[in-house]
Amino acid sequence: MAEFTMELNDDQKQVRDWIHGFAADVIRPAAAEWDEREETPWPVIQEAAKVGIYSLDFYAQQFFDPTGLGIPMAMEELFWGDAGIALSIVGTGLAAIGVVANGTEEQIGTWIPQMYGTPDDVKVAAFCSSEPDAGSDVGSMRTRAVYDQAKDEWVLNGTKTWATNGGIANVHIVVAVVDPELGSKGHASFIVPPNTPGLSQGQKFKKHGIRASHTAEVVLEDVRVPGSCLLGGKDKLDERLARARERARAGGGERVKNAAMATFEASRPAVGAMAVGTARAAYEVALDYAKTRTQFGRPIIDNQGVAFQLADMRTSIDAARLLVWRASWMAVAGKPFTSAEGSMSKLFASEVAKKVTGQAVQILGGNGFTREYPVERMHRDSAIYTIFEGTSEIQRLVIARTISQMPIR
Repeated sequence: MAEFTMELNDDQKQVRDWIHGFAADVIRPAAAEWDEREETPWPVIQEAAKVGIYSLDFYAQQFFDPTGLGIPMAMEELFWGDAGIALSIVGTGLAAIGVVANGTEEQIGTWIPQMYGTPDDVKVAAFCSSEPDAGSDVGSMRTRAVYDQAKDEWVLNGTKTWATNGGIANVHIVVAVVDPELGSKGHASFIVPPNTPGLSQGQKFKKHGIRASHTAEVVLEDVRVPGSCLLGGKDKLDERLARARERARAGGGERVKNAAMATFEASRPAVGAMAVGTARAAYEVALDYAKTRTQFGRPIIDNQGVAFQLADMRTSIDAARLLVWRASWMAVAGKPFTSAEGSMSKLFASEVAKKVTGQAVQILGGNGFTREYPVERMHRDSAIYTIFEGTSEIQRLVIARTISQMPIR
């Protein structure tokens, strides 16, 4: 087990600088264009694939960093470049985490390479959990998966929403209800292979921020997938459902995690790192502006009202990063989140991103409100961090339940 340290080693610094260079040279120059176009930046994703950033090997190397800092370090630098384009590059990772967290070795080896494709023919993947009436309330999920024993196939019906890469993905990971009587404990995740009949894209959303990232509904109409596409396999599912039914008959007992929750728990510190990257980018723009913008014959940073804001911005960014690093290290070290440290990191970093980007707009004044300066886009982008993969309210609920061991509602 790696000891906790706040100092990156030489290899990590080299990777960080490499990713930062890509973000500065490739992502940032393209950010405004793809934000305006509101389209998936395929050329940028392909460039990321060619240099090795958009690849299974790259994410595996960062994921298995023994310090736990590989993924948050990479996320911070990419999202420092631009949140919308970065999410297009890393969005496949949520689906990949779903397979790694819940799938068999054969499923991991078969499907994750198909999620990324090749540098000459890049692909993306989608993780489909939220529904029109079931976002934070996962117990209200309506998408059903029914097992056809005669054909060893699962039949999926329902509509998913807010799916990153939904409808354009090569591989979709879909969370569905297999036993409605068990609520959220009766869910399972399924791999929907490329070109499966019955899966189609519904509404594509025109968003406030992260507009270079494709977000859409996914409609499933009698979608049939082989039994081998149930993540983890049917034996494992049957055992889990049997335990859940037994506990339900006994009136409660040990909590059972479902597949979607396992995926979100694994990804929350990474989302915190994304927020840190956006906040840091806005802070740096504001700091440079404050040192060069003059009013009444002196730089505006000479004014305490501006200088103190920048001091608070930097302090909160560093604090958010430390929470993210702590949670990431705890996860790789196998330490339980006894105080919901993963949710803490996501909650705090998300709120910091919204506040810091807003402060950056304020420091730039009228210029900050125009699209000629990037803080306007960064402020719009930052709003998503307090919403996706668990709203800030849900994070507070998770933390409160964990520290109190009470069923707070």
